[in-house]
Amino acid sequence: MPQVENGIQASLLDVSWTKSGYSNAEGNCVEVARIDGGVAVRNSRHPEGPALVYTSAELAAFLAGAKDGEFDHLL
Repeated sequence: MPQVENGIQASLLDVSWTKSGYSNAEGNCVEVARIDGGVAVRNSRHPEGPALVYTSAELAAFLAGAKDGEFDHLL
């Protein structure tokens, strides 16, 4: 797969999207997919919308912060 640009229409990506088992029946969750060189993220309620693209290192840093509670104040 060629370089994927941030904001690409998520439905154009030929990937398998994964939604968290913690999402609720209303579909309030994000979905992620592995792409070459990183991870794409989309809003599960708007699967045709844009995908945000992160490198593996960027996502690893975010997940480490989330696990440490750095973003708990946002909820």
